Amino acid sequence: MQKKKEVLPAGRHGKKTLRIKPLGDKVLVKTEDKSDQSKTKSGIIIPETINKERPEEGRVVAVGEGRRLDNGQLVPLKVKKGDRVIFSKYGPDEIKIEGEEYLIVSESNILAIIE
Repeated sequence: MQKKKEVLPAGRHGKKTLRIKPLGDKVLVKTEDKSDQSKTKSGIIIPETINKERPEEGRVVAVGEGRRLDNGQLVPLKVKKGDRVIFSKYGPDEIKIEGEEYLIVSESNILAIIE
């Protein structure tokens, strides 16, 4: 399991607001809290330990400029800010920004966009 990286907020000294811009084909994702979902529609109770695992779904907060090919051509990302996505469970890096937990995911680890 990967370690969480602590990112110190730029606004801690009261001057500017924190802005994160992922590089290359990286995507910043905010996971959606599902702690209130303890029962399925059919009434099956889900154990609390399920909610403690890393989520595989989240909302895109920021995206990088895209992936560079060997010839230098820039390939833009298919996801955009605001998209709900499903991503590979063990691909992302966890970071904490001003007390909030985020994941940095490569576009290749994003499996689908939820429409």
